[in-house]
Amino acid sequence: MKKKTRIVELVISDDSQELTIDAISLVSSPAIEQDFVFFGKEKNNLTFAKVDEEKRMLISPALIPNKQIFRYDPQTDSDYYVYFSKETVATAAALYLKHNNHHKATYEHSDRVSGVLTVESWIKEGEQDKSNLYGFKGLPLGTWFVKMKIENNELWEKIKSGEVKGLSIEGYFIDRMETMSKKEPTTEEVRTALKELLSVQKVELGLIDDLEKKYNKLQASAKPHMDKAYSEAAKISKIAMELLDVSQQADKLLKQAKELGADKAINTLEQLKKRAEVKEKYYSTIAEGISKASNK
Repeated sequence: MKKKTRIVELVISDDSQELTIDAISLVSSPAIEQDFVFFGKEKNNLTFAKVDEEKRMLISPALIPNKQIFRYDPQTDSDYYVYFSKETVATAAALYLKHNNHHKATYEHSDRVSGVLTVESWIKEGEQDKSNLYGFKGLPLGTWFVKMKIENNELWEKIKSGEVKGLSIEGYFIDRMETMSKKEPTTEEVRTALKELLSVQKVELGLIDDLEKKYNKLQASAKPHMDKAYSEAAKISKIAMELLDVSQQADKLLKQAKELGADKAINTLEQLKKRAEVKEKYYSTIAEGISKASNK
């Protein structure tokens, strides 16, 4: 029986915007199937590249709107495609800079690498876009381009040799059509609840003694609630630490799987590692917020 192939639009998660584009990975097989061009002393791709020949720069699309990207789900043994709208691409590019992720890079979606910095980022808004000068003709409006400076010697050698061919993004998106039976509270919702818990109703101006009595009474009423909140924060923090351990163990197994060439295991472990990392940051933020409020 022929398997059905889904086409899924990915959108930005409201409660994980800081993780939308967590890093850009230099890979041998870019998911968007578009290679980059690079400037170097040994190889000038363009006639005007001499300006940059000592700077070790590369230019590449990071995301192409409406480009269908193949994915495989080992849990259901199904193939599917994902894509991003022009609006999502533009928002993701903006959040990438807003949350200072321009200095984060990985190699083959695995190890974090140093010496890689995004120095320029832009969205193609017209046919006369400067990406044409780099040879990227025919890409649609709304394509997100980046220019990266490579000071990592090992990576630069891989780029020159052609071993590393392009970029792939690492981030946290959600399926637009996916419905969740249990909606977890966002960090902002938790903070709002804490503020409401700690809020003190307005009182009429009166004698200092009356105000002090009211303050002391409110403090006494709030204490058991805050003690409970602090206890819950400790439990949530423990869960976050255990999720970190899951992520680290998944990373170790992932490296072993790559050495063995176990493709299905690699895909499963990559997804598990990413989910564990996202939830660890999510629960750590919640626990930190409760802890800070409890100590005030």
